[in-house]
Amino acid sequence: MKKSKILVSSYACSPDRGSEPGMGWNWCIHLAKHCELYIITEEEFREKIEAALPDLPQGENMHFYYNPISERAREMSKNQGDWRFYIYYKRWHKKTLEIANQVIAEHKIDILHQLNMIGFREPGYLWKIKDIPFIWGPVDAKESFPINYLGETELKTKLFIRLKNLITRFQLQYSRRVNKAARSAFVVLSASSNSQRSFRKYFNIDSPVLNETGCKVIETDSKNKLPEKKLNVLWVGKMDYRKQLGLALQSIAMINNSDIVIHIVGGGDDASYKKLANSLNIANQCIWHGIVDHKTVQSLMRESDLLLFTSVAEGTPHVVLEAISNNLPVVCFDTCGQGDSVNEKVGVKIPLTNPKQSVKDFSNALNSLFHNRQILNEMSLNCKQLQKELSWENKALAMVNYYEKALSPKKF
Repeated sequence: MKKSKILVSSYACSPDRGSEPGMGWNWCIHLAKHCELYIITEEEFREKIEAALPDLPQGENMHFYYNPISERAREMSKNQGDWRFYIYYKRWHKKTLEIANQVIAEHKIDILHQLNMIGFREPGYLWKIKDIPFIWGPVDAKESFPINYLGETELKTKLFIRLKNLITRFQLQYSRRVNKAARSAFVVLSASSNSQRSFRKYFNIDSPVLNETGCKVIETDSKNKLPEKKLNVLWVGKMDYRKQLGLALQSIAMINNSDIVIHIVGGGDDASYKKLANSLNIANQCIWHGIVDHKTVQSLMRESDLLLFTSVAEGTPHVVLEAISNNLPVVCFDTCGQGDSVNEKVGVKIPLTNPKQSVKDFSNALNSLFHNRQILNEMSLNCKQLQKELSWENKALAMVNYYEKALSPKKF
């Protein structure tokens, strides 16, 4: 059967990175098992892409076109919150449209796919091309950051987040290009239920959820946690206002059980959090690992009993899916991509309310699992099935299904 030809705009794409570049690469290598891809990407990772392709059986189905930006713009893109990057990013998409038209002139393209980056603010220009179905997503379009979780954050950050919330709502409601892209698409895929609600509210669009990150199916044995006395809790993330390490420490302190140990991985202002741990009298229950490599994180996941993920603002956090890949149960907020990915069979989700209530909810969940190791063990075993459901291969098959619908809409 002839493979469909898909033109993909994936600004960030790299075989050896996480986050957006890793996400773009994983989508492409799994979609290429089913389709022939013509991928327009930024040039930063060209050498790594071209080194990886010969080792992929599906590499012959992946044709890359490079659209470079300046080194200065690349640095801006890595500095989250630097709004100047969008000037260069918009120019990149305009050039991408030119490259796309050149590709279309040489190949019979069946589908246009705006893949990443996943933020809704910049939908690109592929939707302008006539007579070829356009798909956008997964898209992150959360309406706002929950400001009641800013707590003791400095005033500058609080003002910035409030301003960003206002701008986000304004752009969702009034951005003409976002509106045109959304309404031109055969389907807009939401990266989370939060985004799905935004598309329904602002565009009256039914946007199905397809989380942007997939799960690796790893053949590892689930550790029997029943005989162990201590509960080893793992926390991974950047120490900033989004990740809410303070909530994790306060939750551990509220339980008042020295047999619960928290392993903390990540960079940032650890001095203030160490000071908080001291004030809460749990310093001896905290093990600070700092910034470690990916292999070490995986090892810590296999040695821990559960992942405590306290972030309140995400897309679909890769660390949560990595935990599931390592048969590690998850305790998290019922929001963003983690809320869509984690179910009651592999973890515990608590609602977004307010910091005081959340500390109680997290501490209750941790305390319950400490005293019910059989449940914790069952959650670990259940991760096997969820790995398959959330796997990159299943995500790719779901996307291919939307491609097929776009090509044969009357059949569906």
